Amino acid sequence: MLDWHCHDVFTRMPPGGTTGGLAVVIDVLRASTTMITALANGATRVVPVADLDEARRRAAERSPPALLGGERGGVCIPGFDLGNSPLEYTADRVAGRTVVITTTNGTAALHACLGGRVILIGGIVNRTAVAQTIRRLCRAGEPVHLVCAGTDGLVTAEDLLAAGAILDAAGADDGADHLDAPARAALAYFRRVAASGDPVAALVAEFRSSPGGANLVALGMEKDLPEAAAIDTRAIVPQFDPTSASLG
Repeated sequence: MLDWHCHDVFTRMPPGGTTGGLAVVIDVLRASTTMITALANGATRVVPVADLDEARRRAAERSPPALLGGERGGVCIPGFDLGNSPLEYTADRVAGRTVVITTTNGTAALHACLGGRVILIGGIVNRTAVAQTIRRLCRAGEPVHLVCAGTDGLVTAEDLLAAGAILDAAGADDGADHLDAPARAALAYFRRVAASGDPVAALVAEFRSSPGGANLVALGMEKDLPEAAAIDTRAIVPQFDPTSASLG
């Protein structure tokens, strides 16, 4: 039996809320999707940091220097190699390289979860792999926290949909698991949207009306929406290693 909880990191999750449990950090648009993509395309590791100066320092101290990726306000940071679009993190750019990344919401959400015994990165693109990893790694009686990063402190549809997608893939409502009320709502939301004949198109339509999705459309980054909505296109599940402070 698993005990599932769904949180919005900046409005509903108390400080230290993931301590001693298993946490899945979700920032569909776009940090979690981008970090998953980077590792799937051969990056040796991804180092998520919250601060710009720390990102520059962490990249420079490596030999050869790491790639710098990330955004503020949705756009690539001046002097950085890459922004925060998963479409930028191709094998040609990242294979065999370390990527240091900092984003407005996603890396901050990850750092809010550092008390978790296990910290995973989840999205819609790897939802089945995440569900399977949770089943494998979670200890009896240990809570599972699906932590939605949101956008600038606002709850966003895409992160709730990803939480629901993971719960759906895990079969979390089969009677053996416990779901808190937000987890049940996220699961119902995903199933309602995915019931469309074209679930990816339906997910993208939901993204457009969310704060994160609307921001990307306004910035001319609409192509990232279907990339982040592509169900089960990745089998990799990034896991945070506290010793190296990186994902692999």
